[in-house]
Amino acid sequence: MFKKILSLLIVFIMAQNFIWAQLISNEDKTMTRTDICKENYKTLFGGEALSPAGDDPEMMAILQKYIFGEVFTVGELDIKTREMITVTSLAVQQTLPQLKAHINGALNAGVTPVELREAIYQLAPFIGFPKTLNALGVLNEVFKERGVATPLKSTATVKEEERYEKGLAIQNPLYGDEIKVSMEGLPDNMGADVARFLTEVCFGDFYTREGLDLKTRELLMLSALVTTGNTETLKSHIKGNLKAGNTKETITAAIIQCLPYVGFPNTLASLRAMKTVFAEE
Repeated sequence: MFKKILSLLIVFIMAQNFIWAQLISNEDKTMTRTDICKENYKTLFGGEALSPAGDDPEMMAILQKYIFGEVFTVGELDIKTREMITVTSLAVQQTLPQLKAHINGALNAGVTPVELREAIYQLAPFIGFPKTLNALGVLNEVFKERGVATPLKSTATVKEEERYEKGLAIQNPLYGDEIKVSMEGLPDNMGADVARFLTEVCFGDFYTREGLDLKTRELLMLSALVTTGNTETLKSHIKGNLKAGNTKETITAAIIQCLPYVGFPNTLASLRAMKTVFAEE
C-alpha cells in the first residue's frame, strides 16, 4: 500500500512540474524584447535597464533592447558564455570602459575570476602583449574593487622543457602542421622559428593552462578573430572549434553574439566564412 501511495505521489509531482514548466514556457513566449532586456540587464549589472537618465537615453534604449533583449536570445549559449565572448571582443578592441562594465557583468553572471583571467591571458598570441596587459589592468582594477585577492592562483601545468611537446599535443589534432608548412621558405629558415613560437606560446604556454576547457578556449579565440575581421585565420579556427567539440549551432551563435560589439560588416563576413567551412565538412 505504501509503495502504491508513493508511486501516485511521484506521478502527481511530475504532473505538477510539467504544468509549471508549460506555464513558464508560455510566459516566456509572451515576453517582449523589453522584458527580456530588463531581466538580462538586471542579472548582469544589478540595475534597471532603459533609464531615462543620462545624456543619450535614446541611444542607450536602442542599444540595451537590441543587445540584451534580442541578440542574447539567439542560439543556446548560456549567459556566462555570452559574457566571456563579450569580454573577449571588448578586450581585443581595447574599449576599456565597456570592458570594465562587462567584466563586472561576467562576475555577476557566475564567471569565475580564474575563467576571466584565462580568457584575457590567451589573447596575447592573437592581439599582442601590450593590448593584453591593458585588458589585464582593467581586470585587476575590478578585482580590487570587488575584494578579489591578486595574484590569483597559478593554473600553469607545463615545465619549461615541456612547452613544445605539450603545445604540439594540443595544436596538432586541431590544426595539423599548416603553420609550419606555410612558413617554409623564409630566409635562413626563420619560418621554423615562427612556427615553433606559435606552438610553444599559443598552445604550450596558454592552451595547457587550467581554468578553461579546450572547447571554451577555442570558442573565445573564434570570437577574438571575428572581432579582428581576419576571416582567413577564422576559417582555420572554425575547423578547430568543430574538432574541439563545438557544434555548428554554438559556433554560429558565438559569431552572432559579437554582432553588437563589432558591427554588421565583420559579423556578416565571419558568417560567410563559416558557411564556406561548413559546406566543406
